[in-house]
Amino acid sequence: METVLVTGALGTLGRWTVAELADEYDVLGVDRHEPHGESPEGVEYLAADLTEQGPIWEIIHDVEPDGVVHLAAVPGAGHRAGTETFVHNVTSTYNVLTAAGEVGADVVWSSSEATYGVTAGEEARPLASLPVDETHPQRPEDAYGTSKVVGELVAERTVRTYGVSVTSLQPSWIQVPGEYETAAIREGFDIENPTPSGSLWSYVDVRDVARLVGRALAAETTGHESYIAVAEDNYVDEPTAEAVAAAWGDRAPECDIEGDRAAFSTAKAKRDLGWEPRHSWHTAETESVASPLEADR
Repeated sequence: METVLVTGALGTLGRWTVAELADEYDVLGVDRHEPHGESPEGVEYLAADLTEQGPIWEIIHDVEPDGVVHLAAVPGAGHRAGTETFVHNVTSTYNVLTAAGEVGADVVWSSSEATYGVTAGEEARPLASLPVDETHPQRPEDAYGTSKVVGELVAERTVRTYGVSVTSLQPSWIQVPGEYETAAIREGFDIENPTPSGSLWSYVDVRDVARLVGRALAAETTGHESYIAVAEDNYVDEPTAEAVAAAWGDRAPECDIEGDRAAFSTAKAKRDLGWEPRHSWHTAETESVASPLEADR
């Protein structure tokens, strides 16, 4: 069985990803601390600060994993000061991807749809096209989105320097079944006067992202590829084209998106990896699902 190293293994996406991969791989989870409870079968954990080059380089060189899944990060804007967010995310991504390249391990890592920066604060930027796909210009508006764009440059450099493959996943707002944060926004949403949304009212279930990680790991890819990950629908339960037209006004592009379908496209992930989202807020908001390593959240 192949070995996969997962960083950020105790984070929200990390826990679900470890659970997704544990049946197919020997998994080594790396996070800032070890879990308090018993580790799942086939999973081990080590503690390391990824912004320090030495520990993660030593771990990766000792283990020589077949694949590396890099999920550790400041998870979005507003959690820490902008400079700290940028430095933390860029430094950890450089350290992990470079060490992976040195041992010949292919990489799957979590970038973000924030790289496209479709709003600037509450002001709507012009959109190049809808639905937004991986060819849309990347123009981040904050330190978080900028750190992810730089991370994708690090991914391209890793491919050129070491000849490994790197897959950059670009999930939207990640939601956990039974704990969705979308209901409150939907209840206050005014289709006549909507606030422009950086995610274009998109979201994605954590289980779908974890499954996409698995598909990307298993795929025989070369070079650097990026894949948007969103649910099929928006979370405001309104026609997407109407919401975009109201929020962007005269700057709104032509939009023929039907009904409440997402304004981001997952066609590339479907074509290349055979992945489609399975979960929607309609059922997942109140769904009861056991969370991996619940005690370590």
